[in-house]
Amino acid sequence: MSLLHLAVLSPFLLALIVPVLYKLFRQIHTGWFVLLLPILLFSYFSRFIPLTKQGDVIRERADWIPSLGIHIDFYVDGLGLLFALLITGIGCLVIFYSIFYLSKEKEKLNQFYVFLLLFMGAMLGVVLSDNLIVLYSFWEFTSLSSFLLIGYWNERERSRYGAQKSLLITVLGGLCLLGGIILLSVMGNTFSIRELIAQSGQLMDQALFTPALLLVLLGAFTKSAQFPFHIWLPDAMEAPTPVSAYLHSATMVKAGIYLVARLSPVFAESGTWLWLVSLTGLITLFWGSFSAIKQTDLKGILAFSTVSQLGLIMSLLGLGAAALHYDSMGENIYLAATVAAVFHLINHATFKGSLFMVAGIIDHETGTRDIKRLGGLMQVMPITFTVAIIGAFSMAGLPPFNGFLSKEMFLASMVNVLELDIFNLDTWGMLFPVIAWVASVFTFIYSMIVVLKPFTGKLQLSLLERKPHEAPIGMLVSPIILASLVVIFGLFPNLLSTSIIKPAVAGIQPGFALDDFPVHIAIWHGFTPELWMTIGIIAVGLILYLFFQKRQKPLLLLPDHLSLNAVYDASLRELERSSSFVMKWLMTGSLRTYLLSIFSFFIVSLGFTIYWKNAFALDTGHFAPVGFYELLLAIVIVVAAIAILFAKSRLTSIIILGAAGYAISLFFVLLRAPDLALTQLVIETISVSLFLLCFFHLPLMASRKEERMSFKLNNAVISIGVGVIVTLIALSAHSNKLFDSISSYYLENAYKEAGGKNVVNVILVDFRGLDTMFEISVLSIAALGIFAMIKLRLTRRKAKS
Repeated sequence: MSLLHLAVLSPFLLALIVPVLYKLFRQIHTGWFVLLLPILLFSYFSRFIPLTKQGDVIRERADWIPSLGIHIDFYVDGLGLLFALLITGIGCLVIFYSIFYLSKEKEKLNQFYVFLLLFMGAMLGVVLSDNLIVLYSFWEFTSLSSFLLIGYWNERERSRYGAQKSLLITVLGGLCLLGGIILLSVMGNTFSIRELIAQSGQLMDQALFTPALLLVLLGAFTKSAQFPFHIWLPDAMEAPTPVSAYLHSATMVKAGIYLVARLSPVFAESGTWLWLVSLTGLITLFWGSFSAIKQTDLKGILAFSTVSQLGLIMSLLGLGAAALHYDSMGENIYLAATVAAVFHLINHATFKGSLFMVAGIIDHETGTRDIKRLGGLMQVMPITFTVAIIGAFSMAGLPPFNGFLSKEMFLASMVNVLELDIFNLDTWGMLFPVIAWVASVFTFIYSMIVVLKPFTGKLQLSLLERKPHEAPIGMLVSPIILASLVVIFGLFPNLLSTSIIKPAVAGIQPGFALDDFPVHIAIWHGFTPELWMTIGIIAVGLILYLFFQKRQKPLLLLPDHLSLNAVYDASLRELERSSSFVMKWLMTGSLRTYLLSIFSFFIVSLGFTIYWKNAFALDTGHFAPVGFYELLLAIVIVVAAIAILFAKSRLTSIIILGAAGYAISLFFVLLRAPDLALTQLVIETISVSLFLLCFFHLPLMASRKEERMSFKLNNAVISIGVGVIVTLIALSAHSNKLFDSISSYYLENAYKEAGGKNVVNVILVDFRGLDTMFEISVLSIAALGIFAMIKLRLTRRKAKS
């Protein structure tokens, strides 16, 4: 195992130790032990910056299932390194913040940090995996670990609801992603992302290309909360604030962004990809920003703001795909959209992480996040207010903060859509700058709400649960660091241009020689269209903000019962009602009903398959001759099976069934297999004895006259159907041998390899020794279970007496 593999798996290893540390060192906050790991990982991944800056890629492989082409391939390029630094860097700040936010006396810290470490390791696995099956395994682990984190306060109904909602939606998308991965592997005969990118030109011409594209996007859209799958994200705000700051600003919701960025070279030449990704992003941007201004909970506003910002990044990645349709770097203006996406990805992690922490501080110090009860906090919380101003103004796209720069690049990309003459963008592309501008106005409004409503106005102590004061320094360190990065990256954006942004863009657009494409971010570009758009956004945004403040009721678009959340809840209720109806219909408690359903499905499914595939074949050339005694035994078995149907008592049925079993043992005698015959005789004797012992205690059978003829007919049809299907399958399997029987191998090697002359014993003990051992283990477990149930029943009887 390489050091890179160890780095990815280290959070899982530490998660195993955290419960021990929690019990041994109760007087120390567990977060101090956990904090060391992301610091070490951030330092480790920072060492790769000079390498990726030069275009190098670090690869490490460990075999997992090589026969299926599944290897644990980790590789670090510019894109993977960017996400790894975000995961570990923001992880450091979040864990440090949680040490002061979560009380070691009141909270289950062992569970919290185990869940957080599992999530960190899963995210690192997602962004550093080259093999799609490995990526998918980590992908689903992020859904599971985020479910545990969102439902951390599981005694709260809303926490359980939010956790369930996120799990259902993201896992559903994950299953779609798995389908897309399988289709990609069928087309490209590989699970490697690198190899699929190399084959992208050939993949586009295949019939499975579009279905694979749609399935992959469904997985990405559900994870990154794109419309209409965004509904899980606001309910996930029931998680503790450190979880919200980590999962929903910098990591989990960015997994879908990462997937789209990573697989863009595979799908980007398709117009379907460009339109779906960019238009879905813009719709999400608009809907998220519009929904945010209707919220009254601070974390609710930030949740919908996250939805809108994710849509902004997604739309830029969609437009960046247009770069692949230009051969000349001079004509390629849309590589700039990819640069803007990467830059805003970084900026969003900084300003949104700081704002989530500010929301947590306000909740921690006042006991509420309701903006209708908050106001005037800048008088008592000046440092928190300063951090909030920096984060909110950056989110609104105001200078001199980093959000202003990436927002200007976003608007420029939207305006330049009209210069494209592909996929009807020169006409329908007019929608892009219009939607972007309107959504940006709403973005400005909710940014002002976040900072002005809680901190300005009159301080109303009577509406607060606790008397507010400035947060302790431990809770302020992390948001101050993030706010400082907002200012630094805003004033000196090119600190990241060549070291982080350019290598990341190279990972998304590997076909371009980025040495010929300088990544230079400037604060002033003159009086450009995007600058005038920004001025208009600020002017209209201020007017609308003041207008909304005078409204007594929040702005509503749809009634609650017509919202997407209502559709989700109604779907769950209908699913529960339908499943309850089906369960009541099927789960009758009658073994006969269960067998009827199972055997009916068996007959229909296999019979249809044999007919549809024309799979039945009959070749009598391999059949051995049937002797007189074999024919006689077969008649005895058939007569015994039919006689059971007319038996008047269970005792008679058991004896006849035993007679059929003993007749089968005589077949083994005729076929010169005395050991099998002896085994069959022993098993049959034990089975008959156990049946007699069990049925002796059952009540007498009802008279046969009381049974309806129709029920007997059902039994006859089902039994004959199963017999016919099994016979057809056996005959077809015998007549369609694709390879020689393995029996000759056992005959030739039993004595030579295992030193045994009894071939059957050698097979059971040597060639299939593990199989036999597991069978013995299963029998032993079953025997222990039966013994335990008997002892439990006897104990209860004694207790009652």
